[in-house]
Order: sequence, then C-alpha cells, then structure tokens
Amino acid sequence: MPSLVDRFLPPTPLARKLSAQSILFAVGEGFFLTGSAVFFTHIVGLSAAQVGLGLTVAGVVTFFFAVPLGRLADRVGPQRMWAAGALAEAVLYLAWPWISGFASYVAMMIVLQLVSGAGGAGRGAYTLGIFSGEERIRSLAFMRSALNIGFTFGALLGGLALATNSDSLIRMVPLATAAILGLNAALISRLPRTSHDEPKVTPKQVITPGALRNKGFLALNVCDGVLSTNQVLLNVVIPLWLVQETDAPRVLLAWLFGTNTVLAVLLQVSASRGAESVPGALRAARISAAFFVLSCLIVLVTHDTIGWVTIALVWLGHVTVTGAELFQSAGHWGLVAELSDPDRRGEYQGAARLGGTVGQVWAPAAYTFLAINWGTPGWLLIGGIVVVAAIGIHPAARAAERFLQADHSGEATRLPA
Repeated sequence: MPSLVDRFLPPTPLARKLSAQSILFAVGEGFFLTGSAVFFTHIVGLSAAQVGLGLTVAGVVTFFFAVPLGRLADRVGPQRMWAAGALAEAVLYLAWPWISGFASYVAMMIVLQLVSGAGGAGRGAYTLGIFSGEERIRSLAFMRSALNIGFTFGALLGGLALATNSDSLIRMVPLATAAILGLNAALISRLPRTSHDEPKVTPKQVITPGALRNKGFLALNVCDGVLSTNQVLLNVVIPLWLVQETDAPRVLLAWLFGTNTVLAVLLQVSASRGAESVPGALRAARISAAFFVLSCLIVLVTHDTIGWVTIALVWLGHVTVTGAELFQSAGHWGLVAELSDPDRRGEYQGAARLGGTVGQVWAPAAYTFLAINWGTPGWLLIGGIVVVAAIGIHPAARAAERFLQADHSGEATRLPA
C-alpha cells in the first residue's frame, strides 16, 4: 500500500524525473516572463504595441510550421528533437541582452518560437511514447502540476529582480534564464529513450496517410481548442471585467491568480482520473464545458452586485473556470494519446497544435468584445460557443477513431508479410 507521501508523488521514477525537469524549465521561463514587459520596453526599446505585434507575427509563422516540425521529430527521434530544441532555446536567450529595435526583436521571436515549437513537438511525442495507459495521464498530470510550481518560483525570482528597479539587473535576467534552460537541456538528454527515438522512416510511415488526412482528429482539436479558451477567460476577460465592470478592488486579482495556481497544483491529478480512455477523456471535456459555462453565469451577474458579494462571486467564477482548465487538460491528454498514430506521434502533435490554434486564436478579441461591450448577452454567447464545441468534440473523436481503425485494419494488406 502506498504511503501518504507516495500518493502526492509521481507514480514512477521516470515520472519523477520528468516532473523535476518540468519544474526546472518553468523556473527559467517564469523568471524571464515575469520581467519580460520591462525588459522589452526598457532594454530592447519597444512600445507595448510593438511587443504585441511581434508576438502575433511569430505566432503566425510558427502556426504554419507545426506539422513539419512534428514530422521532423518523428524522423530524428522525439528525445533528440526535444533536447536539441531545449539547448537551442537556451543559446538564444544568451543573445537577448544584445537585441535592439523592432526588426531584430521580431526576428528573434520567430526563431525562438520555431525552436520552442520543435522542442515541444519532441516533448509531446516523447511523453506519449514513454508512458502507457493510466500511468500516462497520471504522470502528465503530475508534470503539469510541477510546471505550475516552477512558474510560481520563477515569478518570485522575477519579482525580486523587478523590485530592484535596476536596468542592469534586468539585462542579466535572460542570461540567468539561459543557464537554467541549459541545465534543463542537459537533463532532457539524459532521459531514457523510447522505442521511437531511433531516427528512421518505417514502411508504414511511407504509405499510410499523414495526420492532416485525419479530418476527425483536426476537428477534434479545433473543438478542444475552443474548450481551452478557458485560459482567455482566466487571464484576460475576468481581470478586465473586474477592473471595468465591477466595484471589486484591483488587489483581488492577485488572490485570483494565487487561487488558480494552488488549485492547479493540488487538483490536477484528481481531475485527470479516468481520462486515459476516449470515453473518459470525452467525459472530462463535458465536465470542463460545464464548469466553463457555470463561470460565465456567475461572473455576468457581478455587474449589478456590490461589496463582498461581488468579491465572493468573482472569486467563485475564477474557481469554476479553473475547474474548466483542469478537466480540459485531462481530456486533451487522453484524446491526443489515444487517437494519435503511434508511428507518427510527432506529426500528430503538430496537427493537434494546428487544430488547437484554429480553435482558440480568435478568442481574446471575441470574448473581450462580447463580455465588455454586450454584457449579459455576450456572456451567454460565450457559454453557447463552448457548449457547441463540447457537443462537436464527440462525433469528431469517433471520426478520428474510425480513421485509425481503418488505417490499421488495411495495414496487413499494404505491408509485406
């Protein structure tokens, strides 16, 4: 019987190594991201609009490279791709203190996003391939909790750097981040390899349809991308609503994000139970949608409440949208793991990212407009969009499953005995 301590630890030694790696990576990323606004404006010399535009341009470019980078991960091996991407990202951070002006900033962001996308494709394929069944989903849940812990520590370090009000110290932040990410790359390179880590192209990969032919899988991830817009509600819409449309104090924002972090660390593993099968993952998607809609219904009434009632309701709305986040993550892992071709995990990771981006890229502008400008009808429409996605993800999953079954059922006749 596991001890009380064991129940709060990842299930296997490998899962514990990957959780430790997740913390290390998130500390480095969180350290830089916390002070990135000050770094880009004071050190690189950009306006806020230029920072946002550069991120958008980089996002558009990497969108079109999602599937090719996934295919590359299948060719060279997921762990090799992940380690190479992590090392390249660390090296790029060394260049940040010498970047100046908008053009060099955009070029740097494009290269950094491409490298990050390559490493992400390798990481996704590796974690799906190295684990199996219930162990996979439980391990991924622990790794996500570890990321939240790491980002929290990274944010604390970034906050300490910002508190000095020293541009010289802020200029050193990306160098410290590079050192942390370099250690992260070394740790990744020492992880055990999966059966797909040898660079090769199998006969099956040559003759079977690629991930982009699996329309059900793409549609599934578009719907899942819509469900993942809980992050837009969490990080953009509810904070703007609190500031502009309620009488709640702005300091409440710190408590909201603190609550989200704590709940994500403590409850992600519990929320992931049962999501290791397609029916279980679809159930998690339905629960996520229910929490999402409930959050919309709670927050919309705070326009007319006052005092402590407003504070309590906004906080409760943030808690319910956190529930949407936890169950959506669990459902996503289960669906992508079970409905990806095992010989094309990297490519399917790219296709998942492609579909997910289509499902969520429009949400910040649309949700903000609907909530702030339309009020109650806008919140109800946001909830309606999520309900449609939750309904649509079921036939999409079944279509993706039929595609893989048809593919594998004909494999014996296509390949030599």
